[in-house]
Amino acid sequence: MAAPPRRGVLGALAAVAVAAIVGGAVPQPAQAGSDTPGPFAQRDDARALARAIDSAEGWDDGWAQRWIAQARWDRRARQFVLPPPPTAFKNWAAYRARFIEPRRIAAGVRFWDTHAPTLARAEAEYGVPAAVIVGIIGVETLYGQHRGQHRTLDVLTTLALDFPAEHPRAAARQAFFQGELRAFLRLARASGTAPDAWRSSYAGAMGLPQFMPSSWLAHAVDYDGDGRIDLTASAADAIGSVARFLHAHGWQRGMPARYAVTPPPPGEGLQTLLGPDIRPTFALAQVRALGAVPEPAAEGHAGPLALVLLQNGDPDAGGAPPTYVLGTANFYALTRYNQSSYYAMAVLDLGEAVAQARAAR
Repeated sequence: MAAPPRRGVLGALAAVAVAAIVGGAVPQPAQAGSDTPGPFAQRDDARALARAIDSAEGWDDGWAQRWIAQARWDRRARQFVLPPPPTAFKNWAAYRARFIEPRRIAAGVRFWDTHAPTLARAEAEYGVPAAVIVGIIGVETLYGQHRGQHRTLDVLTTLALDFPAEHPRAAARQAFFQGELRAFLRLARASGTAPDAWRSSYAGAMGLPQFMPSSWLAHAVDYDGDGRIDLTASAADAIGSVARFLHAHGWQRGMPARYAVTPPPPGEGLQTLLGPDIRPTFALAQVRALGAVPEPAAEGHAGPLALVLLQNGDPDAGGAPPTYVLGTANFYALTRYNQSSYYAMAVLDLGEAVAQARAAR
């Protein structure tokens, strides 16, 4: 998983938590430091959740009950979903360096060269530049080299039933993973591949583009025309699905994703612009009126903008000043893939670096 905090791709079923199915009787998030619980097959809460999923999906054969009973508790998944301490400063320069580096750029060039016709087709159909698609797959999995080795059934069952209580949004996150577990069991059943055969990240994100199960169901596309969707082995399916996801989440053809900007000095104008965070809110004239100076390329931009702040470490401990950009609706669309401005910036910078490397040959 690429960005802090990482949730994987969010999809339509995320809002349809199994909590609603069982009338609000949601298992409480597991307490910090709890010992490994007994097998899911012997737990009342696991059996109740499985029955609720079977009932909601109309599975008379007990599909959910059969597979949830076979899930294994994954301690690492519980550890990895916890956010860093709230006092920790992020560091955009260090984060960027993890992804915009020679090995990943070279792999991106090879990926683009190999799949250039498919990337061009996706750009023509969905309006998403090839560089953005290449950037996402490169940041997510290094073009398929790092897809995750957790059993998807295990991590989703663990996080659906034993999400760590110390997480600041534990209840909401546990409900989310209950919805993702339901989506995964539906996906596995429809695909004909047994649930225990799937592999993913520590949070259940799968394949080259690291789609969560609900997003796989809602947005994945058979882009190579072989009659099946395979985001693990088919680069074409991954390319088409990434483009389709961004298009569905508001990507606008021909619009830049961000502009350089000089922020206002500290004060009311800066705080006003930072208030909405990454959600585009201000017209270009408002941005200027509040004291920011956009780059000339932003002249004539018609849509709303957001002033995006990226920390570069603790300024009181030798950290550099923050980096600022103006994010457009397309920048915001990227954060629907992963709700992190650092992630969106890394995707854009990597895609541009790969494009430049190809052009320079």
